[in-house]
Amino acid sequence: MTDDILPPVAQAKPHELTTHGHTRIDEFYWMRDRENQEVIDYLLAENEFLKAKMSSTEALQSKLIKELKGRIKLTDSSVPTLDRGFWYYVRTDESLQYPIYCRKSQTLESEEQVMLDVNQVAEGQAYCSVVGVDASPNGKILAYGVDFVGRRKYSLRFKDLDTGELLADEIADVTGNFEWAEDNETLFYARQDPETLRSYQIFRHKLGTSPDDDILVYEEQDEEFSCYVFKTKSRKFMLIHSSQTVSDEVRFIPAERPEEPPILFTKRERDFEYDVDHIGNRFVIRTNWDEKNFRMMSCPEELTTKEHWQVLATPRDGEFFQGFELFDTFCAIQKRRDALTHIELAHWEGDTFAALSDAGRHELNFGEPCYVARISDLPESNTPWLRYAYSSLTTPSSVYEYHIETREKRLLKQQEILGDFDRENYQAERRFVTARDGTKVPVSIVYRKSTPIDGTAPCLQYGYGSYGASMDAGFDHSLLSLLDRGFVYAIAHIRGGQELGREWYEDGKLLKKRNTFYDFIDVGKYLIENKFAAPGLLFAQGGSAGGLLVGAVINFEPSLYHGVVADVPFVDVVTTMLDETIPLTTSEYDEWGNPNIREYYEYMLSYSPYDNLQRTAYPHMLVTSGLHDSQVQYWEPTKWVARLRNIKTDNNLLLLKTNMEAGHGGASARDERFKETALTYAFILMLSGILD
Repeated sequence: MTDDILPPVAQAKPHELTTHGHTRIDEFYWMRDRENQEVIDYLLAENEFLKAKMSSTEALQSKLIKELKGRIKLTDSSVPTLDRGFWYYVRTDESLQYPIYCRKSQTLESEEQVMLDVNQVAEGQAYCSVVGVDASPNGKILAYGVDFVGRRKYSLRFKDLDTGELLADEIADVTGNFEWAEDNETLFYARQDPETLRSYQIFRHKLGTSPDDDILVYEEQDEEFSCYVFKTKSRKFMLIHSSQTVSDEVRFIPAERPEEPPILFTKRERDFEYDVDHIGNRFVIRTNWDEKNFRMMSCPEELTTKEHWQVLATPRDGEFFQGFELFDTFCAIQKRRDALTHIELAHWEGDTFAALSDAGRHELNFGEPCYVARISDLPESNTPWLRYAYSSLTTPSSVYEYHIETREKRLLKQQEILGDFDRENYQAERRFVTARDGTKVPVSIVYRKSTPIDGTAPCLQYGYGSYGASMDAGFDHSLLSLLDRGFVYAIAHIRGGQELGREWYEDGKLLKKRNTFYDFIDVGKYLIENKFAAPGLLFAQGGSAGGLLVGAVINFEPSLYHGVVADVPFVDVVTTMLDETIPLTTSEYDEWGNPNIREYYEYMLSYSPYDNLQRTAYPHMLVTSGLHDSQVQYWEPTKWVARLRNIKTDNNLLLLKTNMEAGHGGASARDERFKETALTYAFILMLSGILD
């Protein structure tokens, strides 16, 4: 009987942490040492405990894995993209775990060239992440980053696409951010601080030279800022973008003359954000300067300081400008309105790129209550076709092209869902929940039409609510395994995201962070009161900052949820934000607050999940972690579980799963990701009394 299996017990070793004259006792502070065998043994013991407690669901997990694999085409290919005479695409093979990067010259009827088979790169590795696969402008050399640990510290490699041989110039311990200059032999790349992992240096590498001779082009001295390198749509300029939560600063270098020093675009200011691209003979800027919800502006190449910026487009009431894509004859603007994404198209007025025409300006019509649409990044600007991705809670992921002149829309590819899937069997709804302060919180809901909405169905509620990241109502084929078993699924678009514009974000951060948690709780109560969820069968899930969300929520309302899944949860908020050696800390003071300031310390302390655990009954809980996580250190969920075991008064399940070979994103191999999803769903289904 699994009831007889006792959980691991972590030794308490009290450690005092004093700030502003206030002392906290952290009895599990010692778990921060990943080289300590006692820590490793504890993590392994928790993994064995989880395995034992979930043993009754092994058949269910196997069935779920089979469903997940059997629902999608494992041998498939992405929509090809034209770039300088080559059609690039990525394909997968059902017998292989990783993608294969390919291209064809000139036409899609040409012979396929395999540029990089990640399965070969990953051979013999427990974990493998390949990023930034990018050919040089002349198509002869391939650059890519490889990480075999999950810490997001990459080794930059170069491959001769004519011979298939790797070049000697391998660059170790860099970020996954790099960009080719236009001379075919220079590559700019970002390097991170070895301790904090902050991306703070931009180097220039010339093929055929030693990485030891690489030139430091720019170093970001402010510890709250990180820097990255990009190339403009016009391919005319390299951009070095320094950013933190509320401020940006850009520098540019002619892409054909990469050895020139970077030129400042316009200087940084507090609460002044901007990003830059280039088309024709002008820079195009998206900025919050004098417009909280951002606007589009432009300027000449030789006059880039903000007093020379001219307005291109301004959001209407209730709109938020999210981004844009530039083409030779038109511009596409990505917007948000009513918690949904919108795409607006406008021609350039004349050939100066200094103004957008009102004539023929229009939005695309998507026609569903809950959906997500995103402009695709096309490298070629001399096309009348806009490409965009679209999906909804009931419509599988789709790629469309839209002609700016004829307004013809054509479907290039839709994800094929195998088996008996029929979108007409599912119902999607958009509701607005009145939170405790009167704010209307959007909620996207989906369920199988045969599921009774009478207060008897189990329901999984998902949320995030941080960093201005919007959780859109897109299609997820894995959710069918819950929906087809009678579940309702609800996405709470809580404050802290940007679903309803910049103010929606600002009302869920810093000294207003509690709004995020209250919104989620109020949505949960609404789901029960309006019969979408059975009172004893409401579940919550969130990951990373969403793990903070569910961790805080169960302290505020321990009895609201029957079960909680917290993936790589950020739960030890105060201790982490006081430690400037931890990755992401200093760059996030404007997200969470700087606890070195007493007001922020006390406010963060009021909701930090680890600091507010109480002697009470908690929901059933599944907590996941990655030993090499660079964003939420493994010890946060580990300490949280250890303290919960000591303080909670219930006999509910408390399980910790640590991936000993991965980081923040979990497993890298396809089948391993299926196993992770199957474990989560089996946990939820088991607690709902569903074991088949």
